[in-house]
Amino acid sequence: MTLNMLRKTQTDLRPLQLQTQIFKVLTHPARIAILEILREQEHCVCHMEAHLGFRQAYISQQLSVLREAGLIQDRRDGWNIFYRVVNLQIYDVLDAVKKLIGQSEINEHKTSVICSCPHCSAKTGEV
Repeated sequence: MTLNMLRKTQTDLRPLQLQTQIFKVLTHPARIAILEILREQEHCVCHMEAHLGFRQAYISQQLSVLREAGLIQDRRDGWNIFYRVVNLQIYDVLDAVKKLIGQSEINEHKTSVICSCPHCSAKTGEV
């Protein structure tokens, strides 16, 4: 078999690279936790910090990776920057993985944590 024939029989994997990039982004537990927090609505970093217990700088690094992958966008409102998921179909992927491993719904971010972000303050009537 010549080298030319061998090249013709190999599969071109380049179209799969975008899929691979998304899976790489999803291999970090903090990024999945952030996506889970953003499942219901947009949130600021201080909200994620209060609910996840990670430092702001660490969360910002993970948000940067998610933003570069095109999974989230940010919106500035005064001093606050709010993050939201761009395409909700990412939750189909996360839910499929949970189903695949037999994991029930994880709602760790819905625990009662004191957070002074605008969304939480509005719920409790603080300003």
